[in-house]
Amino acid sequence: MMDINKLVMAESLAPCDADAYLDDLDNWNEDMARTRADQEGIKLTEAHLDVICALRDHFAECGPAENARAMLRALEEEYREQGGRKYLYALFPRGPISQGSRLAGLPTPPGTADPSFGSVH
Repeated sequence: MMDINKLVMAESLAPCDADAYLDDLDNWNEDMARTRADQEGIKLTEAHLDVICALRDHFAECGPAENARAMLRALEEEYREQGGRKYLYALFPRGPISQGSRLAGLPTPPGTADPSFGSVH
């Protein structure tokens, strides 16, 4: 059941800036991710790129995520051995879903602006 308070709050939130990065999903490359990461103060490592590629693979296989919670669960499951959520937040301090999607050149799933679903404000 949808919480009415979250619904009202979601309508008042500004649109996500990540959508501005979407020119064409096929034009994404690692250099673009590195440039965006530098702008956000992150030095991309192989671990970052692995998560970014996992996000892109999931998008290619399943299409846009139904919501941020579902996407975060999928990532947590995939990276459970490395530490799950803690590992993902260590890599992407502004949220593995919101920041990870931005760096991967993907649209952010609904609910990403909710701090409990993979975004930090």
